[in-house]
Amino acid sequence: MRKYFNFDELGTNYRREIIGGLTTFLSMAYILVVNPLTLSLESVPDLPADMRMDAGAVFVATALAAAIGSLFMGLIAKYPIGLAPGMGLNAFFAYTVILTYGIPWQTALTGVLFSGVIFIVLSLSGLREKIINAIPSQLKFAVGAGIGLFIAFLGFQNAGIIANNDATLTGIGDLSQPATLLAIFGLVLTVGLMVLNVKGAIFFGMLITAVVGMIFKVVPIPDGVIGAIPDVSPTFGAAFQPLMNDPASLMTIQFLVVVLTFLFVDFFDTAGTLIAVAQKAGLMKGDKLPRAGKALLADSLATVTGAIFGTSTTTSYVESTAGVAAGARTGFAAVVTGVLFLVSLLFYPLLSVITSAVTAPALIIVGVLMVSALGHIEWNRFEIAVPAFLTVIMMPLGYSIATGIAVGFIFYPITMILAGRRKEIHPIMYGLFLIFVAYFVFVQGR
Repeated sequence: MRKYFNFDELGTNYRREIIGGLTTFLSMAYILVVNPLTLSLESVPDLPADMRMDAGAVFVATALAAAIGSLFMGLIAKYPIGLAPGMGLNAFFAYTVILTYGIPWQTALTGVLFSGVIFIVLSLSGLREKIINAIPSQLKFAVGAGIGLFIAFLGFQNAGIIANNDATLTGIGDLSQPATLLAIFGLVLTVGLMVLNVKGAIFFGMLITAVVGMIFKVVPIPDGVIGAIPDVSPTFGAAFQPLMNDPASLMTIQFLVVVLTFLFVDFFDTAGTLIAVAQKAGLMKGDKLPRAGKALLADSLATVTGAIFGTSTTTSYVESTAGVAAGARTGFAAVVTGVLFLVSLLFYPLLSVITSAVTAPALIIVGVLMVSALGHIEWNRFEIAVPAFLTVIMMPLGYSIATGIAVGFIFYPITMILAGRRKEIHPIMYGLFLIFVAYFVFVQGR
């Protein structure tokens, strides 16, 4: 085992790797709570039952996707990186694809499955790296920051801090509501833990907030700690239903946009995370990432696995840097993280205490972390600033990640051509320009 993971070469040991894997798990564990609530659209009242995914089944799918994905990354690519259904992508899945587009969640899972299969082909062929390199870095940063704003906006909305206002569209909600006060407490607490560099700050912030909520009777007291694993059958294999029962529903521009968005966002989420974690762990060799192909393949396989079980796109987690900071250097840490996600299946009864007020601070904090990408954008170049700004701002204002990406990618070739920088535009960008124009004409314009 030590030889397979190159412990001696990387100067590590079992103790450091186990602590690193545990730290990564604690930093990611919030997804076990947030993902079922997000995909079941728990915060949206008065929805038909068939629009909601079963929260228990999604919990199991989330834990299994995270476990298998982390094991893939550890055993195949040997990187100390945990995987799980991605924040931002789950919001796009729930609030844009299901709620806004009206696409059945089964078809949305098919979109995730398709994107995963395409990921595998691109990863095996080496084309994935080429496509990533074709998209300008400025737009990559803008997409990440825009998703961060969108996630934070959802957090403020779920907490009741931001609410509907007929005069101004949005405004401050009723801050005297118990659930809103609990969310504000959780936000202040989690910010404090983050500032103090407490490992697993988001997870522990949710835990303490839930306990306080139970003390003040804002959230229910669970019936137990350990219980039976929920039934995954409501979502398992549902991604194949549209292929067998209604293949015509997949032959639309709207579905194409869904698949492309899953592809695009996971492209850069994974690439950015791999580079960030490898740099922090000192695993980069020059400007190149060793075993990049295997890491991308592990991520792709995890996405397909997650789609089959019944969850949105599985991706590499930047929270893995917390595990690296605690000592993780090899894939053994990712194996530890994967095993802990399997064990977490036994603790489903605890989820009853995790309400929107408890998870809202986590969404806001994750949004803050993602918005840091704004600092890498060349705001002094107007031809760059315009598409970047529109990408970022249109996600929360349009309540759609896809809309933000579409607007930014339409404006990028226009501003670059007018600025005399035509030669810097990759041909792929022109193809994306046409796709997103068609998106507005045939999807949004109908």
